[in-house]
Amino acid sequence: MIRELAAFEKALDKVVNTEEFMRNEQSGFECLVAETADKEIAGMALYFYAYYTWVGKSLYLDDLYVKPGFRGQKIGYRLLNEVIGIAKENNCRRIRWQVLDWNTHAIELYRKMGAKLDDEWINCDIEF
Repeated sequence: MIRELAAFEKALDKVVNTEEFMRNEQSGFECLVAETADKEIAGMALYFYAYYTWVGKSLYLDDLYVKPGFRGQKIGYRLLNEVIGIAKENNCRRIRWQVLDWNTHAIELYRKMGAKLDDEWINCDIEF
């Protein structure tokens, strides 16, 4: 899924991470996976905890990705809602992530969910 996401973002050549690295570093991140009834992976959300001096404990959503054949089925919405719930349960004050300025469908979803988009950096914040 990581390579598929990188291809979608037109940055496949920038992927240096491997499954082996991820296994060795799995204490540094968490990942949610959306599956179909047939156990096919439809999407994922990879995140980790961060600390920002202005707000304190936060959750950084590094990747939210839904495979093209599953888009429009609210999978991204459900994954993001689950991440929001995890952040709240863990006393985070903010979720931060980035979105490419050409990814208009994602931007629309994030705005509908209450994210504030910074025009300069296009960081998305949900504060608690």
